[in-house]
Amino acid sequence: MNIKEGFVLRTVMGETVVVPVGETSQKFHGMIKLNQTGADIWRGVADGLSEDEIAKSLMEKYEDVDYETALRGTQKIIGMMKSEGIIE
Repeated sequence: MNIKEGFVLRTVMGETVVVPVGETSQKFHGMIKLNQTGADIWRGVADGLSEDEIAKSLMEKYEDVDYETALRGTQKIIGMMKSEGIIE
């Protein structure tokens, strides 16, 4: 699972957003705003981590989150990224 070329993660005025660049910006209009957890999941995908590895990293970062909750959240965000054509 990889993030398609043409999408970049940026911080704009204190907000974390995904922005399409280059040719991708002609097909995908707008930006996607991510909260901190969404940005952590994005970075995990960008680093080539599996859903399991991302969920475990979220558990380490957010001590009050159990594995099942972290995995469900990870799968939900990754599913949305896939449905938007951001992940291949």
